[in-house]
Amino acid sequence: MPGLLKNPGLALGTVILAAGRSQRMGKPKLLLEWGKTSILGHLLAQWQRLNSQQIVVVCAVDDAMIARELERLAFPSRQRVLNPEPDRGMFSSLQCAARWPDWEPNLTHWAVVLGDQPHLSAETLARVLEFSAALPDKICQPRYDGHRRHPVVLPKWAFRQLADSGAHDFRAFLEQSPPDSAFCDLCDEGLALDLDHPADYERAMKYFGPDLPVGGRAPE
Repeated sequence: MPGLLKNPGLALGTVILAAGRSQRMGKPKLLLEWGKTSILGHLLAQWQRLNSQQIVVVCAVDDAMIARELERLAFPSRQRVLNPEPDRGMFSSLQCAARWPDWEPNLTHWAVVLGDQPHLSAETLARVLEFSAALPDKICQPRYDGHRRHPVVLPKWAFRQLADSGAHDFRAFLEQSPPDSAFCDLCDEGLALDLDHPADYERAMKYFGPDLPVGGRAPE
């Protein structure tokens, strides 16, 4: 699959966080339709096009619906990381990913991808990756309207620190390393939108979403 970004200085691993319960949405947000597939399917294809060398999906150990969708998408079981305690929050999933022993040894950076931002354009994501490649020792984040946004790109030293970090959450972890952080200022209002509630999904579809052709719905 052709990539949108070719940068030999960035050997990228990608962590897609899929262990959340989506309680505010009322249904699994990663299974919502997006284009011809689900949000999960879209994210996998998008980060493949961004030249991720290895993609891992972190999901709850008991989430049969996500497991079925990964099977439908032919996503290999060996690239799935199971979180036995997803109710501990997103940071627990990140630590599961950081402790996972099967990452390819040549990776230099990891993108932390939320499961509720399918509306971010490939151009925005490519700019974040280019910014990170230019500052390879820094933790890099996009910034919009003065606020830090996702996805976060972590160099190897920071990703390794995640495994045993005593931080309360990911925000606290990032705030522990301010001199080692850099922010890519972007004018993409989609960075400020997370799909937490049905109204957020409707807004994302209206303003940022792809056209949905007939027959393009994700499986129920």
